[in-house]
Amino acid sequence: MTKTYQLFIGGQWVDSVTGKTFETRNPATGELNGIVAEAQQEDVDLAVKAARRAFESGPWAEMAPSDRGRLLHRAAQKLWENVDLLAELETKDNGQPINESKYIAIPAMIDVLEFYAGLANKVQGETLSSPGNRFNYTLREPLGVIGAIVPWNFPLMLAMWKLAPALAAGNTIVIKPAEDTPISTLELAKLFQEVGIPDGVINVIPGRGDIAGEGLASHPDVDKIAFTGSTGVGRLVMQAASRHIKPVSLELGGKSPNIVFDDASIDDAVNGSMFGIYFNQGQVCAAGSRLFVQEGIYDRFMDSFIRKVEGIRIGNPLEATTQMGPQVSEKQLNTIERYVQSGLEEGARLVTGGKRFAGTENGYYYTPTIFENVSNSMSIAREEIFGPVISVIRFKDEEDVLKKANDTLYGLASGLWTNDLKLAHRMAKGLKAGTVYINTFSMLDSAAPFGGTKQSGFGRELGIQAMDMYTHTKSVWVDLNKEGLNWYQL
Repeated sequence: MTKTYQLFIGGQWVDSVTGKTFETRNPATGELNGIVAEAQQEDVDLAVKAARRAFESGPWAEMAPSDRGRLLHRAAQKLWENVDLLAELETKDNGQPINESKYIAIPAMIDVLEFYAGLANKVQGETLSSPGNRFNYTLREPLGVIGAIVPWNFPLMLAMWKLAPALAAGNTIVIKPAEDTPISTLELAKLFQEVGIPDGVINVIPGRGDIAGEGLASHPDVDKIAFTGSTGVGRLVMQAASRHIKPVSLELGGKSPNIVFDDASIDDAVNGSMFGIYFNQGQVCAAGSRLFVQEGIYDRFMDSFIRKVEGIRIGNPLEATTQMGPQVSEKQLNTIERYVQSGLEEGARLVTGGKRFAGTENGYYYTPTIFENVSNSMSIAREEIFGPVISVIRFKDEEDVLKKANDTLYGLASGLWTNDLKLAHRMAKGLKAGTVYINTFSMLDSAAPFGGTKQSGFGRELGIQAMDMYTHTKSVWVDLNKEGLNWYQL
């Protein structure tokens, strides 16, 4: 029987007020994953009210920070006990190969929760160096109700990037997962409930972006919006949030440069560049989709790169031998095809791939694709494809590549491969991006802040810095004058 999923509001599993539902499908097979309740504006209102009640009164509002941290640690342990379940759910939801979900995405997600659980009792204010006739100090306090809008490429991990710091700081949260991948987030909420997270602290409302997402972003009783997704939708989120002047953090698109210098280890650069673009079928905001290779090693690098890319094993993402699974949806597959056609029409040379994968009967599979003879003016080098398509660009020297690498609307991530220490640090300083990888690519750590510049967004997730996005500073003044203060004596 097809499994049905309800909304999770105020600690209760409920149908949408209107009774509307939608289907989710396994991108590897096209089979029905489940039937999910579709949140409407009335459901958004109910979820926000539940989150507000949990924030203002009851066990969450009264809980000591140390107790809150212990509860989050208990939730992390529960997630470790369910790694296999969560990995399978994620793979069936979005097509990520099981080895990537089980050994990379899910462990990284739990690590984030553990990191912020440890910070729950370390949110601190400051005592200020004030004159002797007064006492000044600051408090760091939670914002209130957080609205989190999560994309489909890493549903659990990117939900946790918002949920963990928000809860550690004492906020409550309403999560709107992507329409394509709601199931794993609903199951995540169930596990949090089982360890005793109070009702209303976490609420999950699957639904359409233009209804549930817009309703959450524009809701007058939501105190902050955290969004990960495309730059275009990010603009809409900002516009909706501006109606009530609420803070927004945006982690948006990218067109990240990955630069290979003449002195680099070719084997390391080839392997790292493959991971940088083909991990999760290229559905990574920080993907190294523009590959710059210096002229002196261009031919040797490309010979090895093409050979290894053509050996990537595509297939059922639930099989451990699979290296690339399907794209998340037919819509995404069509988008990739349009960009490949655009590259051909604009004069790029298709080296390998460039077509749907014929090795499976069903599913949204696309072959790993390489374009050469690409210029920075082409659409495939300027716009985010969000698929397994890489544009290779030759460069002459450091000055040439720095200019080309920074010639983009985006600024999320960047990478470079060299054994020249001085060159590496010069490039790290010169590249306009929130993250610079040196002799590696697409690494993440809970302690390292992540975010972008330019049209890749603003705000930093992960690290201690993320706590700043879920708290505000209150300044407190105390008059210590014996006789008090009279304004006319100033």
